[in-house]
Amino acid sequence: MTEATAPIARVRTADERWAAIGFVVMVAIFAIAPAVVYPIFLMNVLCMALFACAFNLLIGFGGLLSFGHAMFLGMAGYVSAHAAKVWGLPPELAIAATAALLGIVAGLLAIRRQGIYFAMITLALAQMVYFFCLQAPFTHGEDGIQAVPRGKLFAVLDLDNLWVLYYVVLAIFAAAFLLIYRTVHSPFGQVLKAIRENEPRAISLGYDADRYKLLAFVLSAALSGLAGATKAIVFQLASLTDVHWSMSGEVVLMTLLGGMGTIFGPVVGAAIIVSLQFFLAGFGQWVTVITGIIFVVCVLAFRRGIVGELAAWWAARSS
Repeated sequence: MTEATAPIARVRTADERWAAIGFVVMVAIFAIAPAVVYPIFLMNVLCMALFACAFNLLIGFGGLLSFGHAMFLGMAGYVSAHAAKVWGLPPELAIAATAALLGIVAGLLAIRRQGIYFAMITLALAQMVYFFCLQAPFTHGEDGIQAVPRGKLFAVLDLDNLWVLYYVVLAIFAAAFLLIYRTVHSPFGQVLKAIRENEPRAISLGYDADRYKLLAFVLSAALSGLAGATKAIVFQLASLTDVHWSMSGEVVLMTLLGGMGTIFGPVVGAAIIVSLQFFLAGFGQWVTVITGIIFVVCVLAFRRGIVGELAAWWAARSS
């Protein structure tokens, strides 16, 4: 190691150490939280946090804004629910990331364009998926797929036990979070960031930008599908809510509120949005207005998101 690269290595080691500490603290908080908070609510937070982290992988590190990510969340939920209820598959097979195939198809079409055109293509595809789910016989239209059996994971863990189910969901979230972290900090992730910052320059260095963007899109879709499939098993329901365009808007809100391009930001954003929806449910349709106002205030006060601003403050304080 040369003298020039030594400071960079020290910074990287310090960042990895703080990320490891943050991960342990986050998992510990979620592990003991059921003692004071209703587990079903926490599982909803975990599923939406995973969805937001998957979306952040695409926009925060790949620079690709998708307005249709709900199609992966909702479609995987439908397939998972149908597989568990009609086909009788065990949960480990029903929870498989079925959205990966849809992600390949959508990605091959969307990455041909950039910027707002990319976003509009994903929105158009998501609307097509929504109307398919509305009309397809196996989805049961507006009623959705109800009474989805949870079964036994690996024929051992009874998911009808609320505590067992909670810690299985926590394990799924933790494993997916580590996968995202490893992806971001791998050579693949570094190239993805380079494409985000300056795609022509990355291409001039010999990188196939479309290939990297497609891989990021498919991975994000697969993890979003994992969140949707898990959510369907948890709530024993797959409905149009998870495939509606408003869900795509919510995940954008969660990511921006927590901190786009940060590792822990989407988790914080998801926890805040889900909590607002839960505790302000008594206000009816005004929940959307209240959430919008809070979002506007946070965007004006925290331009980099809550976690992003805290990280910037800590870096300025430490320098």
